[in-house]
Amino acid sequence: MSTGRYKILVYGCQMNIADAERMEGQLQSVGYTRTEETADADVILINTCCVRESAEDKVYGKIGEIKKLKERNPHLIFGIAGCMAQKEGDNLMQRAPHIDFVLGTGKVQELTRIIAEIRAEHSPVVDTVIGNTIAENLPIARGGKFSAWVPIMYGCNNFCTFCIVPYVRGRERSRTPEDVVAEVRRAVAEGYTEVTLLGQNVNSYGKDHKAADFADLLRMVDEVEGIRRVRFMTSHPKDISDKLIDTIRNGRHLCEHIHLPVQYGSNRILKAMNRVYTVESYRERVRRVREALPEASLTTDLIVGFPGETEEDFAATLDFLREIRYDSAYTFLYSKRSGTPAATMANQVADDVKHARLNRLMEEQNAISRAINERLMGAELEIMVEGASKNDPRVWSGRTRTNKIVLFPHGAEREGDFVRVKINQPQTWLLKGEVVS
Repeated sequence: MSTGRYKILVYGCQMNIADAERMEGQLQSVGYTRTEETADADVILINTCCVRESAEDKVYGKIGEIKKLKERNPHLIFGIAGCMAQKEGDNLMQRAPHIDFVLGTGKVQELTRIIAEIRAEHSPVVDTVIGNTIAENLPIARGGKFSAWVPIMYGCNNFCTFCIVPYVRGRERSRTPEDVVAEVRRAVAEGYTEVTLLGQNVNSYGKDHKAADFADLLRMVDEVEGIRRVRFMTSHPKDISDKLIDTIRNGRHLCEHIHLPVQYGSNRILKAMNRVYTVESYRERVRRVREALPEASLTTDLIVGFPGETEEDFAATLDFLREIRYDSAYTFLYSKRSGTPAATMANQVADDVKHARLNRLMEEQNAISRAINERLMGAELEIMVEGASKNDPRVWSGRTRTNKIVLFPHGAEREGDFVRVKINQPQTWLLKGEVVS
């Protein structure tokens, strides 16, 4: 057993959070305890993202800060994990020799072994091999109190031209349905009532092992005794089947929220992005979702400023936004990622044009989000109490089944409770209301 304190800094997506929870579980299993103060740690690990340049810039800034801590404490072990570690490998150590180890995305399970090796031999380690196997039964130190992240698959086969993920996460590898359901059961036994199933493209789940597809897996998780809510992310439009839509409609605990990244609203740009669907086929999938799930919320991702984007392409995207009417959208400026085909495409869009278009897009979406939320005035909705509002401890914050944030005055409720709230103040980003007795 080891003794000491650790600090893990996490950047990026929910999958990175889930990986970090497995890293924390391993460290705690050999005797380390968590510290909130980076300066007090004996082991510091940064779990990194490289989807956008801004995420990498933050990590390099943090690496520089930790160099000062290493100078004060030569026994401190400092490592980089995650997507940026996978992408850069040895280059990270050449740029920052005070890094002790670089751990790739497929090596989460090796963390404590590598730390022990460095303690014994004092030599740096770089391990970025992505294998085909998935390490199961790792200890997990979950961050949430009532909501648990449960990865169901790793990697991606889609190779969108703007995206680094297939290169740093590898090809798709699905966990067995038995392993996923067993993890959900353990989470419920620990007091978790909501799970979010994670994958770069959950709709592709099971294509590698054929034991079950994603709809089958959802049905199995829905039947776990004690579960109250089941969410999932992210769906790829090309794989959202009628079977999956019907499974959500017929489920008891499957939440009526689908995040369906369209990325763009013109076929010319979708083809350049290698998204392998058209505006027309996407529209048809949305029609089927809304026909089967009229109360569902639909959210999306949109990229502005992809190479070759014209004013006509952008106008088509605004038109598509007005037609589909998403509950909300995550909007991004296109960011070059070295190693991806889009990074070397001609006709890169000027930054000022990107920013102007992004502002127009956000303005359009904000008006749509507000109008959709206004329709919930007077509605009584089931809310899971997640905790106090960040801005006012006298106010609870929770979410609807459709993943909308709701604020309401503090009463006798406790975190984790399910309550009914009547909406009396819809806003663009959230809803406000009062508990219905």
